[in-house]
Amino acid sequence: MFDIIKTKFGKNKTIIEIYRRIKHHSISERQFREEFNQFLALSNSKEQRFLIRWSDRYPCLNEKTQFTDFDHHYIYHLAWAARILSRIRPEYHVDISSSLHFCTIVSAFVPIKFYDYRPAEIVLPNLTINHVDLISLPFEDNSIKSLSCMHTVEHIGLGRYGDHLDPDGDIKAISELKRILAPGGNLLFVVPVGKPRIMFNAHRIYSFNQVITYFSDLDLINFTLIPDDAVKKAVINNATSEDVERQQYGCGCFWFVKRGK
Repeated sequence: MFDIIKTKFGKNKTIIEIYRRIKHHSISERQFREEFNQFLALSNSKEQRFLIRWSDRYPCLNEKTQFTDFDHHYIYHLAWAARILSRIRPEYHVDISSSLHFCTIVSAFVPIKFYDYRPAEIVLPNLTINHVDLISLPFEDNSIKSLSCMHTVEHIGLGRYGDHLDPDGDIKAISELKRILAPGGNLLFVVPVGKPRIMFNAHRIYSFNQVITYFSDLDLINFTLIPDDAVKKAVINNATSEDVERQQYGCGCFWFVKRGK
């Protein structure tokens, strides 16, 4: 039996599959040299517009596919969140350690205050970036009306990003999110869902009921699931706990609102 290697996105690849990919790339390298020589010959028969040298090569060997591959979690959950913000149009939005792609793009129509444990040095209008520790957020109670924390909490306390090891780090982070959310405020919360387990030191995977229990004092407005077989069915809107139980590494998108005014 071949060992199973867990890739970044949670898909199983056997040793033999990896070997086949390496072999495919080796064949592609030979094809690359042949295509370079063919392209050079074609170019030499025309007026030279560019300098073409073998020393300037930049091989891209695995992109001749029928369709463009992409990370289903990060394409669909960011699209889900952006559409909600486009709908509710907050005065400004606070994001805790989600995606730079999300924050930079959404800041085009909603001012974004982005906080991360490892802040990026990005300069754009309507976007501010600062350092934060999710288990000790520098905001007053009930102060943030529009908040998101997506594909982040599952990492807290596992040490992956240099944070302290803490089995309850995720629970502490969730408590902080609830503490700072204003009554009537919106929280967009995203974590991996399926059969509950820890893939140390990458992430946790939660059941639907776990997440609902952790946020029992908030109202669930929408739950959208990005399933394991997202290639066939991109998202399941208004998904159920039974849908989640069928997943190994789904992506659960929860839109909560804090009770009160």
